Amino acid sequence: MKWSDSLGEPVYVHRKRMLGIDYGTRRIGLALSDPLGIIATPLETIANDNAAVERIAAIVDRERTTTVVVGMPFNLKGEKAKKAVEVETFVALLGKHVRAEIILWDERFTSTIAQQTLRTMGAKKKDRQKKSTIDSMAAAIILQSFLSSTKHSQVC
Repeated sequence: MKWSDSLGEPVYVHRKRMLGIDYGTRRIGLALSDPLGIIATPLETIANDNAAVERIAAIVDRERTTTVVVGMPFNLKGEKAKKAVEVETFVALLGKHVRAEIILWDERFTSTIAQQTLRTMGAKKKDRQKKSTIDSMAAAIILQSFLSSTKHSQVC
């Protein structure tokens, strides 16, 4: 990506797009960071079927994603929840199809936070109840949590 500074000189900015994933048995919520790796935005929700990993790999390639952050389910005690084995299996399969770094990240309460965020944003009730909207928003919350807790989000 090329920008110009105040004198019109070219400034090259390294793209560090990251993909956030909220894994679910039926649906997978996806979110994408901006090119500087500062802000996460909901992208889409895809069906969790036999083609899901290929669709995700295509997005990683298209967006030149360097890092994939996958929500890992933990219980209130901080231990892996029952669903963790399913997520780990998905991550292992995804790792065979993408060249990006894959990071597991705590996803506790992200669906609840996603619903609250949609309410705060003034989304209509029917939109707040759409599982696909909640899933992609949860992916954005997972990714934003990762970005905010690391130096990836520090530009200055």
